[in-house]
Amino acid sequence: MSYASVMERVAAAADRTGRDLDEITVVAVSKTMSVDQIMDVYEQGHRVFGENKAQELAEKAPQLPDDIQWHYVGTLQSNKARLVRGVAVLLHSMDRRSLASAWMKGKGQAPPVLAQVNVGREPQKSGIDPNRIEEELAWMFATGLDVRGLMAIPPIPTDPEDSRPHFRLLRQMRDRARGTHPTVTELSMGMTDDFEVAIEEGSSLIRVGRAIFGPRKSTGE
Repeated sequence: MSYASVMERVAAAADRTGRDLDEITVVAVSKTMSVDQIMDVYEQGHRVFGENKAQELAEKAPQLPDDIQWHYVGTLQSNKARLVRGVAVLLHSMDRRSLASAWMKGKGQAPPVLAQVNVGREPQKSGIDPNRIEEELAWMFATGLDVRGLMAIPPIPTDPEDSRPHFRLLRQMRDRARGTHPTVTELSMGMTDDFEVAIEEGSSLIRVGRAIFGPRKSTGE
């Protein structure tokens, strides 16, 4: 696959569901990719990239154009929040109170965040239990976090349709939360194996790595 083919598939999925393409942001997940590989996609016109390691983001960002919008999409250790806070325009993985406290420290306004939900209730994954999302969102807003939406990483699908119930659950949680917290509008869901289903279910941010960059040096998305 390639960047061009991914963008074509995104456009087709949006068209099938009558969605405006401008509602959908493709986050090109560039973890383990070199600066040259990122520049190749940049030169094709893309500007939104995602990393999942704080140190890797801190090292790459200064070597790349200033108009790149960096998203942080991985689990973040509280003691490394400062490395991400000054670079990322959006943190997708706000999942616990200790991280929220660390994120709020520092000069200036902390960048906005998405609350990560463990939709599959998988013990090995980070994320807020779906039964506690309303309570945790209330705490986050009381703390002063700028929460813009929800994010999820469902169980790895054998078929893209396997992810649909999890995406639908996240959308329903977002819709309920928006009644109390109007800024909770974004849905970060969908990766290489299921991003078209995610678009059909209302995703506004899809995190696509392998389909854009090809196989990685390490396992994972």
